[in-house]
Amino acid sequence: MKINNHLNPGQNKKHQRGFTLVEMLLVVTIIGILAALVIPRIAGSSDTARKTAATADIKGGIKTALDRFEVDNGYYPKSLSDLIQRPNDSKNWNGPYLDEIPKDPWQQAYVYVCPGRNNTSSYDLYSIGPDGQDGTADDIGNWTK
Repeated sequence: MKINNHLNPGQNKKHQRGFTLVEMLLVVTIIGILAALVIPRIAGSSDTARKTAATADIKGGIKTALDRFEVDNGYYPKSLSDLIQRPNDSKNWNGPYLDEIPKDPWQQAYVYVCPGRNNTSSYDLYSIGPDGQDGTADDIGNWTK
């Protein structure tokens, strides 16, 4: 009488097999090589993503709030806080125009100057960028592309 090995697994141990140490080390090495290739690419794209987010804030949400304030009041606000709290000289304030004043992706306040140095007929709105220094080449403003 023949007994099936799958019913009595203890009799045929040479068919039961796990991973050897060499196989495990090979898999870990391959994962390490892939991580070494992929992580620098991801880290480099985070700076690009932050610059894109700052541009979106400047040319999107904050710009829209500033423009709405200007349509309602006939002038641009003196500060970004006027978008949240009614200024004393406002006659037709329909805000708040923003829930809160956002910070840039580097957790710095956006700079608002009215009238602007670059946009003399309206305002300048910008982030001082990743270096944290005002007036440097990495500043991201509503006058830059």
